[in-house]
Amino acid sequence: MRYSVLITLVASLASTAALAQTSTTTTITTEQQSKVRTYVMKEKPASMKVTETVSVGTALPSSVTLHTLPSDVGVTQYRFAVINDKTVLVEPGTRKIVQIIE
Repeated sequence: MRYSVLITLVASLASTAALAQTSTTTTITTEQQSKVRTYVMKEKPASMKVTETVSVGTALPSSVTLHTLPSDVGVTQYRFAVINDKTVLVEPGTRKIVQIIE
């Protein structure tokens, strides 16, 4: 009996950890990624150089300008920036990178 309770507890903790990890990443559709790429290529915002690592979950410094996306792109809850020649989607409240658009 104790063994089955322990297994249930471990499984529960593992699924909670997996859920916490997935909630910090954002996946937008392939179509939305294409629209973001097209918009950024059209607008050509300057790429800002930062020395920090550019990866999902890291917060951008306040010196980085965040740009809005038009509503037809479909991801207006995020802002974008071009950092070290990479387009990143950013959560505006925390300035954390939620996705890198390849």
